Amino acid sequence: MNNNNENIVASFYKFARWNEFADYRGDLLDICLKNELVGTILIASEGINGSISGTQNGIDNVLKYIRTIDQFTDLKVKYSLAYGKTFRKMKVRLKKEIVSMGKDNVAPDMLTGQLLNPNEWDNLLDQDDVLVIDTRNTYEHSIGSFKGATYPNTSSFREFPDWVDNFIDHNRDKKIAMYCTGGIRCEKASSYLLSKGYKNVYQLDGGILKYLEERPEDDSKWNGECFVFDYRVSLEHKLNKGNHEMCHACRMPLSETDRKSEFYKKDMSCPYCHDKQNEKSMKRFKERKLQLELQKQRNVIEQRDG
Repeated sequence: MNNNNENIVASFYKFARWNEFADYRGDLLDICLKNELVGTILIASEGINGSISGTQNGIDNVLKYIRTIDQFTDLKVKYSLAYGKTFRKMKVRLKKEIVSMGKDNVAPDMLTGQLLNPNEWDNLLDQDDVLVIDTRNTYEHSIGSFKGATYPNTSSFREFPDWVDNFIDHNRDKKIAMYCTGGIRCEKASSYLLSKGYKNVYQLDGGILKYLEERPEDDSKWNGECFVFDYRVSLEHKLNKGNHEMCHACRMPLSETDRKSEFYKKDMSCPYCHDKQNEKSMKRFKERKLQLELQKQRNVIEQRDG
């Protein structure tokens, strides 16, 4: 990340008690826009969660501001290449939670599972009697996961507590290893499990992204690609851009095989949603596709004349 003019992505979060969070929204959005960043930052009384893209200098300016806030002086950040435009615009949103679980009395700033680096994580996965849980949603798990991982088959993180109560409540003394994209969901999930009396709870520090950044592909327990919530869609080892694209109709990540299907129509439908579309939705997607093509043409003209 040495080229100050090259667009990168910075992802960060921290759980911390922050009662005055709403007072910072305006200044935070202003400094992001001033530095021509795009992305989303969520702020709530439980902390901050963001993924922003722009130049290194622009991102540094925003992080410098955030670190002037007492709760976030030690904010940790993960960087990766943007590979073009990563987000559509810049948003700073006030939220009840920075990652929505819908459970009161879960306090990740006070109680979380034991953090494991990639080497420690692999060592734990080699042990017997370890329950490995992917806390992400089904569509994320579908394109990549750790070997032997159990997943809750959810479409939202808010469904995770019910899955725990219904399916793993008998495993309170077992070693439980949890992971997610960047660490925030498994950190909150580990806090929830500990609050319910689970004793041996572990989490992958920095999530899948940190693991893929540090772990060599030929010595890795990860299979597939990691879904990310931006225009890159998926990342591989060393955080190189993956091969998946997004279906703009149903938001499913699509492999090369999916895109060769007779049911795939770019920006309109895919094998997962083609039978769920109606005339009204297809008309809406056609209009959206036309607008995207017109925007691309305008961008080319602006670059040529600029």
